[in-house]
Parts: sequence; C-alpha cells; structure tokens
Amino acid sequence: MEFNEYQKLARETAIYAGAGNNFVYPALGLCGETGEVAEKIKKIVRDNDNLVDDKRRADLEKELGDVLWYIANLAVELGLDMDGIAQKNIAKLKSRKERGVLHGSGDNR
Repeated sequence: MEFNEYQKLARETAIYAGAGNNFVYPALGLCGETGEVAEKIKKIVRDNDNLVDDKRRADLEKELGDVLWYIANLAVELGLDMDGIAQKNIAKLKSRKERGVLHGSGDNR
C-alpha cells in the first residue's frame, strides 16, 4: 500500500470534532499513541527480559498502526501528503549520510 492510499483510507475514519480544520486532535492523539508504544516497550524490558514474543509483537503492531493513523490525519489537517513527507524525509537522511552528519543533533544539519 502506498502512503497516500493509506492516508486517503485513514481519512474515511477520521470522525472527530472539527475534522478538516483541527490539527490539535490528531497531534495530541499522536502523542498518546506513541506513549502507548513506549509503555509496551517498557513492559517488554521490565517483564520479559527484552524479548519480543508473538503476542507483544502483535500488540506493538496495533499500536504502531494507531500511530500511523494519527500521522496520516495530522498530515491531512496540515495540507500535506504522506508520500511527499516520506520522500522528503529520505532525501534529507540521504543528504546527511553523504555529508557524514547522521550522528549529530539539530534539525538543520
């Protein structure tokens, strides 16, 4: 599935107040879902000796899907398409790799 296709399909289930003019809802949802991913990882470290078994992998897959949904809808709210976001991100990372600045800090390396 292409990113833009996913974004279009995800948008069909975007039922929240002000959808189409509300970037706050998906931004906050994204924060919540990424927190849930981190929480599951923490429990893998704490309770399962860093081992990701099939159940935990499936649980993480669901949470990562929720993260993706919020990314897709936040992008729509901001007038961005996910294919473009992905392409620009890869171009940025390739440039950083070529210039030897993948390891570093700051947005504008």
